[in-house]
Amino acid sequence: MALSGKQANSTVTAYTRLVVALHWWIALLLAAEFAIGWWMLGIAKTPIGMRAGWYNFHKSVGLLILAAVLVRMAWRVAHEQAELEALPAWQRAAAQVMHGMLYACMVAMPATGLAGSMFTRYPIRIFGIALPVWQREWPAAKQLMSDVHDAVAWLFLALIALHVAAALWHWWKRDAVAARMSMPGLPST
Repeated sequence: MALSGKQANSTVTAYTRLVVALHWWIALLLAAEFAIGWWMLGIAKTPIGMRAGWYNFHKSVGLLILAAVLVRMAWRVAHEQAELEALPAWQRAAAQVMHGMLYACMVAMPATGLAGSMFTRYPIRIFGIALPVWQREWPAAKQLMSDVHDAVAWLFLALIALHVAAALWHWWKRDAVAARMSMPGLPST
């Protein structure tokens, strides 16, 4: 996450309120999206309206998450990331790899979901607005995108579990990582 102020070598520098809020907003939307995604698989195909409505809602939220993630990625590129020198090099490297994989999943999930939807006969509606049809029905491409979407979902869940475990570990240790993740103006851990 982007840091405000000086490098976090000896002094802990907290993330800005905006970055912390964006992190938690994305996290809450992702939790809802996963819940809706698995729940809607059990909706009967007939009548079409209910299933289509939930699928289009899922797609809409997915694209909303993608937009927030792209804003977050642009913020990260535009703002220097402070490294915590107190952490072992392997932890800093693991954090970089983990964040890169989390971002890749957050882009791949909506990209594969939308791509798969383009290869069906059903219209795509994003918050009620119909998108133009770009491709005729192509079942093999739809299945491929669905398979990739599902595989990325499982990988993403595993990465989220590792991310949460690492965050809890830093919080338990009450180290500089936990301190810089606290909301500015609120008491630290």
